[in-house]
Amino acid sequence: MMADGSVVLRPARGDEVETLVRLAGRLYSEDGSIPLHPDRAARAFARLIDDGSLGLVRFIESGLTAAGYLVLTWGFSIEFGGLVAILDELFVVPEHRGRGLGTAALSAAETICRERGVLALRLEVEHSNRRALELYARTGFARHSRHLMTKRLE
Repeated sequence: MMADGSVVLRPARGDEVETLVRLAGRLYSEDGSIPLHPDRAARAFARLIDDGSLGLVRFIESGLTAAGYLVLTWGFSIEFGGLVAILDELFVVPEHRGRGLGTAALSAAETICRERGVLALRLEVEHSNRRALELYARTGFARHSRHLMTKRLE
């Protein structure tokens, strides 16, 4: 983090996809509920990096070290009256946790969204991930009674 308490969210570059896939592997392994498909993840990271109309990928940096990453994707919602963003992934490596990087990264992501005219920021989190649930609740995210449902089309 910077001296003023802010976090550096640096745009990921195309030549850093392998690093992102390694970090995603750590996230998915820790989470344990979803298998990581490295080739699929690499293609998705590369596409987001190349096409900002879909979303963005940022490294969370602490000094010169990649302390994690986050992924925001863009959508549109009648319910919210316009642009929405999905915090698709947020990961802070264990050795950097407990220093406020996740909170700072969420704040920075919210600023990015507001600057783009996004009206709501959504995310999904495993019910068993207490640490993440507490972080999200503490930073203003609210649970709702609706079910998240998915149908794969591939």
